[in-house]
Amino acid sequence: MRGYRKISLGISAMLASLSAHADYSWNFPEPVTPMALDTLHVHNKFMLIAMAIFFIVLAIMIYSIFAHRKSKNFKPVTDKAPSTAVEIFWTLIPFAILLLIDFVIMGIPAYHSVIMMENTRDKANMVIKITGSQWRWQYEYMDGDAQGIKFVSNLSTPKEQTDKGFDGKKDENYLLEVDNHLVLPVGAKVRILMTSADVMHNWWVPQFGSSRLAVPGFIRETWVQVEKAGTYRGQCKELCGKGHGYMPVVVDALPVEEYKTWVAAKKEELAKASAGADKEWTKDELVANGKTVYEKNCAVCHQVSGAGLPPAFPALTGSKIANGPIFGADGKYLKDSHLDRVLNGIRVMPSWKALLNDTEIASVITYERNALGNSVGDLLQPAQVKAARQ
Repeated sequence: MRGYRKISLGISAMLASLSAHADYSWNFPEPVTPMALDTLHVHNKFMLIAMAIFFIVLAIMIYSIFAHRKSKNFKPVTDKAPSTAVEIFWTLIPFAILLLIDFVIMGIPAYHSVIMMENTRDKANMVIKITGSQWRWQYEYMDGDAQGIKFVSNLSTPKEQTDKGFDGKKDENYLLEVDNHLVLPVGAKVRILMTSADVMHNWWVPQFGSSRLAVPGFIRETWVQVEKAGTYRGQCKELCGKGHGYMPVVVDALPVEEYKTWVAAKKEELAKASAGADKEWTKDELVANGKTVYEKNCAVCHQVSGAGLPPAFPALTGSKIANGPIFGADGKYLKDSHLDRVLNGIRVMPSWKALLNDTEIASVITYERNALGNSVGDLLQPAQVKAARQ
């Protein structure tokens, strides 16, 4: 009875666990690029071949078991062993069959897929550079009408939803939504240059059928050509640190005319942000803007309160850096000062000068020095950050 009870409890636990699946399907997600479609076709061919081999071998095993069983008085041959030539022959036959299947029936489609994946430059309509960093993506349009557009994409799921013990309703796209979507025109072949600013990352959208490892110090290539308008979600597929689960990818594929409208609007938005570097900001304006920048970019390591996660991510509250001088007597920013650390990074902290504009850097430094338990009282103007870059 105890055995039956354990079995029933095990089955009940298994059935109850099925409700834990957030998403469950028997097949690949709908392919929306030529590469994804080709990959799906190759996968299906390989599965059919594997199933055919499985059932053929299973049928031979079942036949052998039933045809040669003891109840039929089958007598095994015991008086003489087969010759070495026969043994070699029956070893080489299945080897030759598997060789034919692997290198011809399966090898040719696989070769075609690999060549397609690596053909990044043929008939490419545009080039985008993607840089991974802990834990966000930076997108830069390198040519065409969108040349010069550059922005950072951060997780936009509210932090309280990711905190331990949260029992409220989570967003529909929990951990798969960002503040700035990558936007691509439908039907255009986009050559993607991939690199990383710190550790290895992997830019992956399942419906695109491709992923590419972003390696620090190297430029690697892949491509996408989205054939269907829509919003597609993915994430970093490489274990890149404690914030790995907070590094999603969101791509909007727009019809060409809508894409052109987005390009014009984005350029206007970036021009306004750039113009802000020449404006004289008040401390209250910088602190308010800096709070938003901090929570998007810095809180994942230094925490919303500024308490940090020592020793890897030091506290900003009471920090010598956040409370120390920024500029020397000659007007130049000091080495290892607050501005130097934000611009150039140190150890696991990335260099933010390539990720944030002058206004954002000035705002977040002013916020860190006048909030999070600090009260230095000074401020940093975007124009000073602009001069420091030079």
